[in-house]
Amino acid sequence: MKQPRFDFLSSSPFITTVSLGLSVVALVWVILNGLNYGIDFAGGNEVQIRFQSPPEVEDLRKYVAGKGFAKPSVQTFGDEENEFLIFIENVSPEEEGKNAAVMEALINSLKQDFAEQGAEIRKVDSVGPQIGSELRKKGILAIFYSLIMILIYLAIRFDYKFAPAAVICLFHDAILTVWVFALFNLVVSVQTLAALLAIIGYSLNDTIVTFDRIRENGEYFGKKESFFKVCNRSINDVLSRTLLTSITTMMAVGVMWYYTDGVIKDFAFTLGVGVLIGTYSSIYVATPLVIFIDRLQKKRKAV
Repeated sequence: MKQPRFDFLSSSPFITTVSLGLSVVALVWVILNGLNYGIDFAGGNEVQIRFQSPPEVEDLRKYVAGKGFAKPSVQTFGDEENEFLIFIENVSPEEEGKNAAVMEALINSLKQDFAEQGAEIRKVDSVGPQIGSELRKKGILAIFYSLIMILIYLAIRFDYKFAPAAVICLFHDAILTVWVFALFNLVVSVQTLAALLAIIGYSLNDTIVTFDRIRENGEYFGKKESFFKVCNRSINDVLSRTLLTSITTMMAVGVMWYYTDGVIKDFAFTLGVGVLIGTYSSIYVATPLVIFIDRLQKKRKAV
C-alpha cells in the first residue's frame, strides 16, 4: 500500500465513544457475573484420563457426579477424543488432607470400574483454595503494575497527552478480551493471564509506532496542518506495517489454535482475540484519545 490516505478519524468520535462504552459494559459484566476460573485460580482438582474404548462424555460426567462430587466438569482432550479432563471442586476447602483422600478414592474407582475400557490416569493436579486466591490476586496486580509502568514510560518518552491515551487503550484491549471469555464461559487460567500480558505488549508496540509517527509528522507538518490531520496522516503512514504485522501474527496464532489442544489452544485463542482488538484500538481508541487530550491542553492554555 503506497501512500494510503484513508480518512479514519472522521468517524472516530462515534466509534471511540462506543468502544469506551463497551469497555465499561464489559467491566461491569465481569464484576457482576464473574469469570469461569480454572483450578489455577479457583482451586480444585483436575484428572486427565485416557481410554482405549472411550465412554460418552455425559456418561462419564454422571459417573463422577454419582460419586458425590457436585457439578463436575468433563471435557474431551486431544484429537482422538479418547482422553478426558475431569475438573472437580475441593470437597473440603478447610481440610486439604480430606481432599487428597477423596481424590485417591475417585482415581481408584475410575481404574476399577473402567478397567475393561482401558482406563489410564495420565495426570492429576490439585490446587488449594488459598493458593488459587493468591494466584488470582497476583495476576490482577501484575496487569495493574504493568499499566502503571507503561504510563510512566510513555510520559517520559513522549508527552503527557500520549501516556493516558495509551494506558486507556491497553485497558480497553484487556477488558474486552476478558469479556469474550465471560460471554462464552471459557476457562480463565494462568495461560490466559500470560496471553493477556502478551496482548498488552503487542498492542503497546503498535500504539507506540503510531505515536512516534504522530510526533515526527507533527514536527514536519504541524505548522501547515491541524493536529487532527497530522494524526490521520500518521495512521495512514504506518497502515501497511500495522496490517502486515497483524496478518502474519494471526496466521501463526491460527495455526497454533487449529493444530494444538489444551493449554496452547487456549493461549492461541486469547492471543488471536487480543490481536484483533489491539489492531483496531490503535486506530480508533488510542489516537482519538490523544486528539481529545490535545484539545483539552490547548483550551487550558487559551484560558
